[in-house]
Amino acid sequence: MVQIFYTCVLFFFSLSLHGVVSNQVFQEAAGSRTLLQNNPHKHEIHCSRERSRAAWKVIEEYLMPFVEKEQFVISEKCRLHMKNDMFREQEEHKIHLDVNDWKCGFCKKSFRSEKFLDKHFDNRHSNLIETSKGRCLADLCGALHCDQMIESKKTKTKCNAAAAARNRHLCESLADSCFPVSEGHKANRLHDFFLRQFCDAHTCSGGPKPFPKGGKKHHNIFVLSMSILIVLLLPLFYLLVYLHRREMKTGLQDLKRITKTGRKKKPS
Repeated sequence: MVQIFYTCVLFFFSLSLHGVVSNQVFQEAAGSRTLLQNNPHKHEIHCSRERSRAAWKVIEEYLMPFVEKEQFVISEKCRLHMKNDMFREQEEHKIHLDVNDWKCGFCKKSFRSEKFLDKHFDNRHSNLIETSKGRCLADLCGALHCDQMIESKKTKTKCNAAAAARNRHLCESLADSCFPVSEGHKANRLHDFFLRQFCDAHTCSGGPKPFPKGGKKHHNIFVLSMSILIVLLLPLFYLLVYLHRREMKTGLQDLKRITKTGRKKKPS
């Protein structure tokens, strides 16, 4: 009887242990499925965010002021159009509050540097990246002289004639597609401007430097502040000068009056 009792106890214990293990395996499997659902496989992006940002900075600084001056509208078919930058929406949702204070415009989360904000965009807002073909501005960096805008790349290297020829060809194709000379005088002038501003520098024979026509004018904050301060203080200065001269005039009149009074009281 005792042996039968122990056998029954072991049997029920085995069933209980099997149930616990099965439940644990089920929960782990369910947890794995939840993790996969929350972190789906992201589409790998083969486009440099840093160089795309540099390319857009070149466009914004050295091209758009002249396009706006001509009141010319760039077609969306042009690869230089802002809609052809896959990172544009994310870049426009960056809030730079201070040197070490960046904020995500989508979820308002704060970061110490732009680099960490970029990683946040990649991890949390990658669905907002437009991955259509031909939307990587970094591919145009050779034609647009992006290295001029990237501090770490400002080192002199030996000119590669083949690379210069490729970049010049790409540059000229951008001029032809974005500013077709058949579209009128404005497009014609901008076509010629683009060749001078960007394409002529793609040579190893000592040609002109990039951006010879200049770019967006930046107002010096210090000079602007000093100008405002001078404008505000100038009336105060003239007021002080006026009061000082009036005070001197009043004092001189009082002195003359005292002198006259003294002469009258002098005995004969």
